[in-house]
Amino acid sequence: MIDALAQARGIDERARQAAQSHQDQQSGRKVSTASEQTDLLLARQEIKRLRAENGLLRQQTRIHLGQQVDQLGNHDLVERVSELTEENLRLSTAERQANTENTQLRQRAAELEGDLAAARTILRRMIRNQNLA
Repeated sequence: MIDALAQARGIDERARQAAQSHQDQQSGRKVSTASEQTDLLLARQEIKRLRAENGLLRQQTRIHLGQQVDQLGNHDLVERVSELTEENLRLSTAERQANTENTQLRQRAAELEGDLAAARTILRRMIRNQNLA
């Protein structure tokens, strides 16, 4: 930042010199062509340097803003992953409970089918015995 201020002061000084040169020409004092060419060359170099610096600062700003956006995005993503992990755990627990209950119900159904088959067999015997008697 201090470097930028020093550069701005240098630019102001060159601008004053250019204005003075312009006043010298208007007042009739003769300014050499070499001096004007040197001033022009220095001004062009300064413009080129400032454009390069401007491009670099713009690039650094883009990178910095991108990092800030990524950090905000990362926080949201971490939070979302945490939510999904909790939901996955809840669903896994519910699935295990449902599977356990399903297994128990299948066993109970098999027991009841066995009991029903036994009751039918006993009922047939009783009917047969009644018919024979």
